[in-house]
Amino acid sequence: MMESVFSSTKKMVPFAQFSVLFVLCTTAWADSQQYSVKGMVMKVDAAHDTVIVSCSAIAGYMDAMVMPFKVRDTKELENLLPGVTVGFTLVVENDASHVENIQVLPYEGLEVDPLTARRLRLMNQTIEHTSATTSVKSLAIGDRVPDFKLLDQTGRRVALSKFAGRVVALNFIYTRCALPDFCFRSSNHFRQLQKRFQKQLGSDLVLLTVSFDPTHDRPDVLLKYAAIWKADPRSWHFLTGSTSDVQRVCSLFSLDAFQDEGLLNHSLHTAIIDRSGKLVANIEGNQFSAEQLGDLVQTFVDRH
Repeated sequence: MMESVFSSTKKMVPFAQFSVLFVLCTTAWADSQQYSVKGMVMKVDAAHDTVIVSCSAIAGYMDAMVMPFKVRDTKELENLLPGVTVGFTLVVENDASHVENIQVLPYEGLEVDPLTARRLRLMNQTIEHTSATTSVKSLAIGDRVPDFKLLDQTGRRVALSKFAGRVVALNFIYTRCALPDFCFRSSNHFRQLQKRFQKQLGSDLVLLTVSFDPTHDRPDVLLKYAAIWKADPRSWHFLTGSTSDVQRVCSLFSLDAFQDEGLLNHSLHTAIIDRSGKLVANIEGNQFSAEQLGDLVQTFVDRH
């Protein structure tokens, strides 16, 4: 296999070579083989009837890897955007392969109690009528991200505009989050990005982690939290600020949070801003791996 531009342990196989590989492996098969596949969309190439996906492993068949897949019906590619999680059927025949029945897998929410999600939405609907900060319109994919300024873990004021010409990955946490599959997982994903893109950090890629608990998470608290992740303050900024400034940033990226018995119930969002300052991905939830996030970031880092 030919190694791709992706700088992870995965391999990305060019589609032509991928098809030849399947031909060699399936010439003895009389009937087509079908596999259920799940992964994150990296890129959609409608002109060539192809979608590139960072796939989870297919048990007994294929390791996790970035792979281009052909579709027979271009309608299958509609509504697919980088960062969405999809499920589909891979059909392998004697002389070709394709995918079908592509479905975007919606994020169902992290809350153990489904009533929590409904409470969150109801709270936000109520607040929207009483607060100017929450009236900020959430960004759509392709929108230019407006500038904002917050304080990082060293107490320095950091403006998004400072990183023009670089890819920015942005997520949200609060330091008192106690569950390992919430903020801890999000922070660990960024730690893996820091390792994978060590050579590009600062020059091509910047990491921003915004706390949505600005009352507690002041710079000194974030400095201690950043140390847990061995974050380089020159390229991974943990951000806080006034309540209104933080709420504005949260609203831009559709991040919801509200107090509940001393803790915070919240959604999860991980966003990617490209070199031109446009929002190119806004992933909801935690149903993706650090490696898949890295593959997605790689696609935009490689674009100059």
